[in-house]
Amino acid sequence: MTERPARRPARKQVLLRLDPAVHDALAAWAADELRSTNAQVDYLLRRALADAGRLPREARPHPRRGRPPARPATPEEDAPVSGEPQGE
Repeated sequence: MTERPARRPARKQVLLRLDPAVHDALAAWAADELRSTNAQVDYLLRRALADAGRLPREARPHPRRGRPPARPATPEEDAPVSGEPQGE
């Protein structure tokens, strides 16, 4: 019998009631920073906890979204193509 890798606990779901004007401002701010409203709330709460010295050490970093970082070229990719002039 094979062991399953340890699964990370699921993210907690919270129902949050906001004033509509506050929600609209938060959604606009999130859009300006290319985040979802949920990601913006998570970002702001983490920042507030860190500023107050209350962010738990075991808190996982916020998952990065979007395009992955560019990987460095391998030596094979850097090699000149045959017939291509080489630098002087």
